[in-house]
Amino acid sequence: MKNIAQDVQDFLHRSRDSHVRIAVTGLSRAGKTAFITSLVNQLLYSATHDNLPLLSVARERRMIGAKREPQTNLMVPRFGYDEAMSQLLSTPPQWPEPTRDVSEIRLALKYKPQKTSKKLLGKTATLHLDLIDYPGEWLLDLPLLEMDFATWSSAQWTLLTGKRAELSQPFQDAVAKLDLDAEVDEAALERIAQCFTDYLLACKTAGLHWVQPGRFVLPGELAGAPVLQFFPVTFDSERKVIKNSNLAVLIARYKQYQDKVVKAFYKHHFATFDRQIVLVDCLQPLNIGADAFFDMRSAIEQLMRSFRYGRSGLLSRLFAPKIDKVLFAATKADHVTPDQHGNLVSLLQQMVHPAWQTAAFDNIEMNCMSMASVTATQSGFIATKAGQQAAIQGTTLTGEPLTLFPGEVPKRLPEPSYWQQHGFEFVSFQPLAVEDTTPLNHIRVDKALEYLIGDKLA
Repeated sequence: MKNIAQDVQDFLHRSRDSHVRIAVTGLSRAGKTAFITSLVNQLLYSATHDNLPLLSVARERRMIGAKREPQTNLMVPRFGYDEAMSQLLSTPPQWPEPTRDVSEIRLALKYKPQKTSKKLLGKTATLHLDLIDYPGEWLLDLPLLEMDFATWSSAQWTLLTGKRAELSQPFQDAVAKLDLDAEVDEAALERIAQCFTDYLLACKTAGLHWVQPGRFVLPGELAGAPVLQFFPVTFDSERKVIKNSNLAVLIARYKQYQDKVVKAFYKHHFATFDRQIVLVDCLQPLNIGADAFFDMRSAIEQLMRSFRYGRSGLLSRLFAPKIDKVLFAATKADHVTPDQHGNLVSLLQQMVHPAWQTAAFDNIEMNCMSMASVTATQSGFIATKAGQQAAIQGTTLTGEPLTLFPGEVPKRLPEPSYWQQHGFEFVSFQPLAVEDTTPLNHIRVDKALEYLIGDKLA
């Protein structure tokens, strides 16, 4: 009965446009957990600090306050906000642990409305905000919903060029010995599936982002389950599949993975979002090389095809919600000098251009910006023989103080010669230390909030 009552309450909130679900999307290491932690932290401090000047409801002194609400979906773990803050406030400060499972958090934002329709309901109004955290690797499985086993296998084998060909050689050697028509050998399938998993993990270590299926590298509660013991093979899609053969079992496991894992994940978490922020780490791939950079661009393009876009009216919000606003955010803006932020946004626009075109076709609102959810450096200038040079200063993950100019961020997609010249030096830093009575330092989290929910707080 409690769940039914909560569903009715959520329905009423949506009918009054006072409930927003935001998809915090991004690949592994893009900073989703840090972003959600900072967003929650900034809103909780909004009643006592002027930490959100770019959020109109706060700037206009209409924000009364925010509080965390009890978990509504009892089948999904709560987002570990307290644990993440404990790590950020530790000595020395540490980044929150990466996401390893789905979690969610709900906030209630109380404010003084401007809209006449809301004023009629009272002097104050409340916006309920849902944020979902999930492993970036699991996102990579969403395109599987539109591919059968033969199509997926073909796509995977097409990828095996360059660095991937080298990393996948042990897997290719193992699968070459498998007789697809022979009676199923579950031990052999398990062994080859492990080779395929090792290949995907090697891709991830090498900085490549398109690792699919994502559950193979971060299985969660499915570790060791037969549903994760399949792999791509080369075969004619018109080929007769012999019952109980190795091929028949691979196809069956792939279908089970689609239905029981991917489809369930999509239905429960991704089919009901109203707004979306796509976090993109443009800097790390610049360090690694062209393969990593363009692999991430391709992965983002594929992911964007899995979301439902379109203008949301009242009926669609209630019965078929769609994403009507998308924000692309280049994370870790504090890891470059402020004069490079414009270049960072320009590069991001180039990277997401194919995905942008896909969403633009549905006539929805989109924007790009640079951001640092939790700052790790201070910016300034250093004296050089050529004069004053912009620089950033912070403490590396190994505890060493460092001041440097990381280099110029390219405005457009780099040519191969860019990596041959080693024109950029990305260094990872510890978060800046803050007191537990003050909000986290950030760059433009308030601007992101204004874009995502500013109109809902009018």
